Amino acid sequence: MILDEELLGSLTDAQRRAVTHIDGPMLVIAGPGSGKTRVITHRVAYLIRRGVKPYHILAITFTNKAAQEMRNRLTNLHIPPGATICTFHSLAARLLREFSDKAGVGPDFSIYDDADQKAAMRAVLKSCELDTQSNPPGRMLEKISNFKNNLVTPDNLAGEEPEFITKILAGIYRRYQEYLAENNALDFDDLLMKLAFLLRDDAQLRDRLNNRYQYVLVDEYQDTNHCQYQIARGLALNHSNLFVTGDPDQSIYGWRGADIHNILAFEKDYPETGVVRLEQNFRSTPEVLEAADQVIRVNIKRKVKDLLSTRTSGAPCELLHYSSEYSEADGMVRWIKQLLEAGLNYRDMAVFYRVNSMSRVLEEALRLGHIPYQIVRGLEFYHRREIKDMLAYLRILVNPADQVSLVRIINRPTRGIGTTTLNRLLDHSQNTHVTIWQVLSDLEQVGSLGVSARAKVKKFVDLINKLHTYLEKPVAEIMRKTYELSGLEAIHKAECHEEAQANVKELISGAQRYDQETEHPTLSDHLQQISLISDADAYDMEAGSVSLMTLHAAKGLEFPGVLIVGVEDGLIPHTRSLMERQDVEEERRLLFVGMTRAKDRLALSYAGSRSFQGSTSVQILSQFVRGIPGLDHKRGYYDDLDYDSDGTESMDDDYPDETYDFAVGQLVRHPQLGPGRIMEIIPLRKGPKAIVQFQSGLRRTLALKYANLEPYDPYDY
Repeated sequence: MILDEELLGSLTDAQRRAVTHIDGPMLVIAGPGSGKTRVITHRVAYLIRRGVKPYHILAITFTNKAAQEMRNRLTNLHIPPGATICTFHSLAARLLREFSDKAGVGPDFSIYDDADQKAAMRAVLKSCELDTQSNPPGRMLEKISNFKNNLVTPDNLAGEEPEFITKILAGIYRRYQEYLAENNALDFDDLLMKLAFLLRDDAQLRDRLNNRYQYVLVDEYQDTNHCQYQIARGLALNHSNLFVTGDPDQSIYGWRGADIHNILAFEKDYPETGVVRLEQNFRSTPEVLEAADQVIRVNIKRKVKDLLSTRTSGAPCELLHYSSEYSEADGMVRWIKQLLEAGLNYRDMAVFYRVNSMSRVLEEALRLGHIPYQIVRGLEFYHRREIKDMLAYLRILVNPADQVSLVRIINRPTRGIGTTTLNRLLDHSQNTHVTIWQVLSDLEQVGSLGVSARAKVKKFVDLINKLHTYLEKPVAEIMRKTYELSGLEAIHKAECHEEAQANVKELISGAQRYDQETEHPTLSDHLQQISLISDADAYDMEAGSVSLMTLHAAKGLEFPGVLIVGVEDGLIPHTRSLMERQDVEEERRLLFVGMTRAKDRLALSYAGSRSFQGSTSVQILSQFVRGIPGLDHKRGYYDDLDYDSDGTESMDDDYPDETYDFAVGQLVRHPQLGPGRIMEIIPLRKGPKAIVQFQSGLRRTLALKYANLEPYDPYDY
């Protein structure tokens, strides 16, 4: 058919096999840059052109940005709308609202972000008479998140006759869940857990959803956790039309529950599955792929595949060595300017790092170098005070039981409702087992409240009731009225807080775009979208600036030029993974993901010393990178070496005839000082010297001619 040729003509043989698969399970092992998104969207289009109704198709992605990209591509292929394309969390939120009675939640439930969860946990610990020093809210939430990801409930814990500490945690977990229920709120993990339980326990509902979603496609399957695995399996239980794409080499979210075994064991779960490998890479040069392949091939938990570039040879990958993070930041600026001279634009370049705290020094250097940059950290915008305030007002309009939001804004801006008054209201709510909003709506029952306090609280209640009258308006108008009538706008103007005003205007602009692009816009739906935003969704490819982000945030993006800073043991791999050896493979996958974001130019940099929390430590080149062939190893500018007037390093031209078989990064052993690592080799006329960092903490510069160093393998001892 002509239509088939139009749809399939531009695909490779492997892509075509995946796209034209109709019924039954299918596993697509998709290497980086292999056209995975193209395969998914073309398969959706192919199914629809083969007569499948769009509403019978469900495609699940891991970011809102990826979901929107798929919708746009389907529109460009002239495919009628109707297919459900969303993230796991968006799907869960949608289905839990639709079947809220079965899920045991109110249809207008709030979705608590990290800050809200911590506020809830602090309230829980207080009610349990536990201090936050011994039970840090973040740590408690991390443990509870792990339980939820594995579908472990408080009852499951209680039934195991747990140890004393686990028993305390089980009590905290139970009270936390009760607190969320009282507030008609769910956290991110609840969304998945409740949907997984519905699909497991309600056969009638499961059959209904299997009939609705007759073809299920899951992207980035390597990053699914146990909950998501059960959801995907439950949605396809009756028909087995489960089409998954992914790459074990890009599984980087084990720290938040992702289980790489889901993709590694897919063929065992579905013995009749078809398997297609997408090995052609359309993104990166052969040099980039060869370096990345050298990093990842050491891993054991993977499915072996080739990385075949379709592009011609390009520039060699660079390995840049600096004396400190400050020299490294200056080197980053020079790297950017070199790429500008080579014809790239600022928006073509990205700088990746392992942890967010590394961005401070980089930002300072970029500002001094007058280089525009954006930090891709989408959640940061929604954690700003003025945005959290606005969203708290809006969430109260949708879900009056949301105590966390109400506590945040009952006296913001200041309206004379102090801590004593608030505590009396909260205590009455807890003692009478009614929501805080019900207490506010009937203040006569709160006998401990004085006349003045009652009048101030009533004024707040009247404000919320007035805002309620705008709920049928477009979302942007609701936001404008909330900003105006709440008093937030007036206080921002009085304080000349221009940044806060600009941020709220951006929030309202986003709502305006939502109103224009959505068929039936509602405040509840828009708040849900905001709640489920990820860091990657914040990347603006039209910003005209260099992008700074963590390696995790880089997933799914690509840039002509990529610099990965801090490629050092302790950072990548992170210290935590070095202590827990089972995590090292994921750290290696993380570096692999970062490297394969580069299209044309890739540079890795490391520093000889770096400051952490006020103290400076000696750093060593990452074990992942040592010995990779083809890397163009360059030395940056050192603070501790002499320079000629032209800025070049002072080195003697004559080198001795002796050769020494040592390399930077190599493990060596000294007869007296013990094992260490060569940090640098300095060529001198009288013979090369090596800077060695010893395991004892000593750092020495030794003449190789006299040092009696020997190659060292710790496994030989």
